[in-house]
Amino acid sequence: MKKAFRLIAVFLTLAFAVLACSSSFEVVGTQPPSPDQSNTPTTASDELFPRTLYYLGTDNAGLTQIFRMERDGRTVKQITHETVAVGRYDVSRVDGSVAYVANNQLLLIAADGSDRRLLLDGGSVDPNNPVGNSLHQPVFSPDGQTIAYAHHGLNLYNVASGVSRPMLSDEMYQPVKYSPDGAKLLMTVNVPNSDATHDVIYDPATNSIVNFNYADGAFFCCGREKWTQDSLSFYVAYPAMGMLSPGLWKVDAASGNVTTLLPSEAGDGNFNLADEPCLASDGQLYYFFANASSADGYSDRAPLQIVRAAPDGVTGRIVLRPETFETLSEALWAPDASFVIVAKTDSANAGNIELYYTDSAKSMVPLLPFGQQLKWGP
Repeated sequence: MKKAFRLIAVFLTLAFAVLACSSSFEVVGTQPPSPDQSNTPTTASDELFPRTLYYLGTDNAGLTQIFRMERDGRTVKQITHETVAVGRYDVSRVDGSVAYVANNQLLLIAADGSDRRLLLDGGSVDPNNPVGNSLHQPVFSPDGQTIAYAHHGLNLYNVASGVSRPMLSDEMYQPVKYSPDGAKLLMTVNVPNSDATHDVIYDPATNSIVNFNYADGAFFCCGREKWTQDSLSFYVAYPAMGMLSPGLWKVDAASGNVTTLLPSEAGDGNFNLADEPCLASDGQLYYFFANASSADGYSDRAPLQIVRAAPDGVTGRIVLRPETFETLSEALWAPDASFVIVAKTDSANAGNIELYYTDSAKSMVPLLPFGQQLKWGP
């Protein structure tokens, strides 16, 4: 069974990475546009979120743009107004400014949508080799002073000086997310002349790379890792059978050693499916989980539920809510895991956005009819 997982993973992983990392990422369909209700008053007592919420939504022309929802969970403002679809973006946790890619250009805009600046023009993209001159994956450092991005390799842009430094000239490296302390950068690697794709840990101070030492049955890529707040490790989970092996793992950031917490095979023909792990401020691990039978096939619609356990993912595990999430595309946890914001989808990598408290006594809160790339702002 593991060999079958590996064969399918080798065939599909590169396609997954291209979709996940492409700067020309665009939503196909006619989802309803997000409203602009920027004049709605907000008071401290009305706050639903601990921070502002950013996401990609669609404007009145059907193009993906960046929107911000205020802490009240109601007030929405469109931040970008590009004439082409916005691709990948990131938010400074310091001042809410946004770095994003549109029309193969790296742009920076203030939190309120003002002061739009062109940082880099990537030029035209060869349709026969879209990765060759593609500019993508902007990632802010935690202090907001650096933007890592991919363009003919890994580059680090200094926001204060406006100077960009090429760090790794190989085109296969794409930044994904900084550690909370900013000392390390998770990156995805597209291996040349191969369908293989995997992640590595990059140390900007030494310009060096740490590879993962995979445990038996483990293989993951494309930024699925979730850093712990101490920056010493991160968790990785996968929720389906067939693309990558399902399961739950923990990775040591210094050595790259991978520890299996939930193996793919649970025994008796069942499999451990997990997704979106979060080690919360209470020291407990929250994630989505299902134990599925091999008779369910790829289980891309597995009935995941929100669970809580000790940091090993197993001890004391309990289901927190009765709902199941067969169409989960992404999730954004509150820092204390008091709630999780969920994006659902039936086909594309986007969908309606809802808030679920981990306290089952509290009802679900509908937020938006459509959105993706959920991120916390300041």
